[in-house]
Amino acid sequence: IVGHCGRIGTKILTVFAFSSENWNRPQKEVNRLMDLFMRALDKEAKELDENGVRLSFIGDIDGFSQNLRESIRRASRQTEHNQRMTLNVAVNYGGRWDIVQAARSLARKAAKGLIDPNDIDEEMMSRHISLNAKDPDLFIRTGGEMRVSNFLLWQSAYTEFYFSPTLWPDFGPDELDKAIAVYQSRERRFGLTSEQIREKSA
Repeated sequence: IVGHCGRIGTKILTVFAFSSENWNRPQKEVNRLMDLFMRALDKEAKELDENGVRLSFIGDIDGFSQNLRESIRRASRQTEHNQRMTLNVAVNYGGRWDIVQAARSLARKAAKGLIDPNDIDEEMMSRHISLNAKDPDLFIRTGGEMRVSNFLLWQSAYTEFYFSPTLWPDFGPDELDKAIAVYQSRERRFGLTSEQIREKSA
């Protein structure tokens, strides 16, 4: 999927690798996921770097082991200057956690007198959310699930949603192209009427 996104010109791809709720899964499964993550990091970071992809991580990284934290930081440093595409990997991440940590950060600054609480607006909040980037255009949920599972809650206010019955391991380029085609067929109004959109584009 990352390779295909690079070929079709996608600039930012964000994937949900491990949620903050996933710690509640059986310990054996969690250990296996952490092992896979650790082994994949070094291997994939090298290939991503060679293809001009910047690798970034969002989430509560402090929740991982020291070795895994070091691997995450090493992969981030290795690819930090790449500009062809950005791959955001959400690990130990939850949308509610993201909003809470942003609120805490703003509250600490307000308590120190660094900002006026009355100046806090959506733009300032967005700068403190862990994914400080343009709001996503398309949100794809695989596996037939009809929920967002606490992912990018703040950022997805006007994101287009696409739900696929295909499981993630089977979700290949053809499925991605299908999702993008559906997205392209939609009219994004951002609170406006269809008539207003037509007038703006005229």
